Amino acid sequence: MNSHKLYFNWSSGKDSALALYYLMQNKQYSIEKLLTSMNSHYNRISMHGVHRKVYNAQVKSIGIPAMTIELPENTDMELYEQKLSEVIQTLKEENFTHCGFGDIFLQDLRNYREKQLQPFNITPVFPLWGRETRELVYKFLELGFKTIIVSAMDSHVNSDFVGQIIDKSLINALPKHVDPCGENGEFHTFCFDGPIFQYPIEIKTGEKIHKTYTTQNDGNSDKKTGVWYCDILLNKET
Repeated sequence: MNSHKLYFNWSSGKDSALALYYLMQNKQYSIEKLLTSMNSHYNRISMHGVHRKVYNAQVKSIGIPAMTIELPENTDMELYEQKLSEVIQTLKEENFTHCGFGDIFLQDLRNYREKQLQPFNITPVFPLWGRETRELVYKFLELGFKTIIVSAMDSHVNSDFVGQIIDKSLINALPKHVDPCGENGEFHTFCFDGPIFQYPIEIKTGEKIHKTYTTQNDGNSDKKTGVWYCDILLNKET
């Protein structure tokens, strides 16, 4: 039986890494591309803030060809969806039939992904779906993965949180309202070692910065969100 040709929605973080690991064990799928949204102005992964150089080192170690959705400095949903549709069309023309995601329990997000793929007749695959998040992060660590916190919402944690490598003691010390996998957007990570990599990505932490974002809340009032970032650098520039 032939494997389904699959591309993976790669964020660079731990949930993506674990979902990709499970898909790599599944002979139903042939994973032939990683897809990542990139802010072209800053040369950084959208949401996570990881620099393109570090991302390139990561995907090189994974060994799967990668492509990016290139986005401008300020992107609205209309432009994002247009760019995404163009990329999915290209992937469809390359005979991809399935797309993998690292989502765990956000039903609205799953519905959105399914809706985006439906016109292209591409099947979404969610290998982590419905799993208990504390169980997942423990399994992630048990498998030998290593990941560092690169961004976090200031409404949940302080600046000391970013730049830390996740271990069981850190997970157990999280405030009760913070999901152990950060599934509600509380924090994002960069995975630099584990069974999906051919070799570890040698990294070090850089400066920490704070940014405030303003979005429309229910179309009437502005909502401000504060985010801490910790820059991740390569130990050796290549």
